Amino acid sequence: MSEYFVYILASKRNGTLYTGMTDDLVQRVYEHKNDFVKGFSNKYGVHKLVYFEQCESFDSALWREKQLKEWRRSWKLDLIEGANPLWKDLFDELVALS
Repeated sequence: MSEYFVYILASKRNGTLYTGMTDDLVQRVYEHKNDFVKGFSNKYGVHKLVYFEQCESFDSALWREKQLKEWRRSWKLDLIEGANPLWKDLFDELVALS
């Protein structure tokens, strides 16, 4: 059974945000951090993992990603602040858990 994740990257605290989904969070964030992903995150320097959540299935992750992308920016900031008030880059902690 695969795991799926929805995640939010930021350029800095209260900076540019990017929302995505994946079945391999460590690999995907690594790709963003090293600019292997051409496009938005590369163009705007959005490399800091500030929020993620695990979903039960591909469909639930896709639904949640679409939901978050439709949210107002202030709601996304509240979501991040609630889980990660210091806006720490969660990537190293994520790798340590893997």
